Amino acid sequence: MTSNGSRLRVLQVGKYFAPQHGGIESHLRDLCSELRKSVDLKVIVANDRIRQERGCIEGIDVIRLGRVMTLASAPICPAMINSIRREPADIVHLHLPNPAAAIACLLARPRGALVITWHSDVIRQRRLVRLYQPLERLLLKRCAAIVATSPAYIAASPTLRMHADRCHLIPYGIDAGQFDDDRVDRPLVAKLRERFGPRVILTVGRLVYYKGIKFLIQAMSKVDARLVIIGEGPLRAELEREAAANGTSERVIFLGDIDDNLTSYYHASDVFALPSCERSEAFGIVQLEAMAAGMPVVNTRIDSGVPYVSLDGISGFTVEPRSSEEMAAALNRLLDNSELRKRMGRAARDRVVNEFGIREMAARTLDLYRKVLLEDGRDGIPADAAMPQSDRSAAANQ
Repeated sequence: MTSNGSRLRVLQVGKYFAPQHGGIESHLRDLCSELRKSVDLKVIVANDRIRQERGCIEGIDVIRLGRVMTLASAPICPAMINSIRREPADIVHLHLPNPAAAIACLLARPRGALVITWHSDVIRQRRLVRLYQPLERLLLKRCAAIVATSPAYIAASPTLRMHADRCHLIPYGIDAGQFDDDRVDRPLVAKLRERFGPRVILTVGRLVYYKGIKFLIQAMSKVDARLVIIGEGPLRAELEREAAANGTSERVIFLGDIDDNLTSYYHASDVFALPSCERSEAFGIVQLEAMAAGMPVVNTRIDSGVPYVSLDGISGFTVEPRSSEEMAAALNRLLDNSELRKRMGRAARDRVVNEFGIREMAARTLDLYRKVLLEDGRDGIPADAAMPQSDRSAAANQ
């Protein structure tokens, strides 16, 4: 609430929203599912078609603007400028990278204070970056606060280093309870175990270059197990050829996108692998899901938040990116030692519960909104009203 008793009005501006798949999309859904309990919340994102649609998704007011085209993975929605300008929000929370939405926020000049979550640098589209950087600098100059999701990304990102004084660390959070044993479809888990066998490695993500799936497939020539790949993307055919070339087609299973019962696939597997090879993988939220299900993780030592999420030697192993040899050795070490696997799986679960809770993420975000409004001289949120007391108590205990 604001100091005059009215609820804080927050506008979230993202690229897409559930049911579209993606790390930022799942984060935005989870964040909004908690924030809506405490604020008047609205979400503006792109639709996957040309017409505009509005609906209530899990109690969240979502406006999907018509998309006329996509440029360098960024949806172009002509109505976004006016849509942002019309909203009487106290806080406009923009999720980047999303150059088209960033430009729309600049041109709309919203009345609310601007908060930016910096999910990732733009890594690959170098030509676009050169054109976009002057506008990005102007946007960052105008924003009141920048949310970063890991200490490593603040240190590694050239942009965040330049604005470190306005960076606030708020790691992603998830509802670990969704991955509890008593929430699992046990008959489905048994069926999946029977289908995949006794030694199962799972990876989840879009089949794109920075996920490094190719190196995980190469590692499978040295690992006696099944690799289950959940996700879809432009590299699927290439990755299927990679599996055929190294003789592992029968042990590498491409399932495509799974919309339901994903939790069961975590519980039906032994080890989770995140072989990402570029800083475009800024955090790896799927690690949190696997860890919440009690799975040890093999991730990579890339210059981002990935190794910050699952810690080397505690909740799994961290290996050099693009090293199929190190990946294979780490996977074999976990698969061959059930006690080690169980111990690291327990540590993984504990880390999610203690460090990456969804309520704590929302509480920190609300506290940041309060701080921004107070510093901006607007009606602030009283410290004891930033979040319902029941939720604050739950967050403190996560």
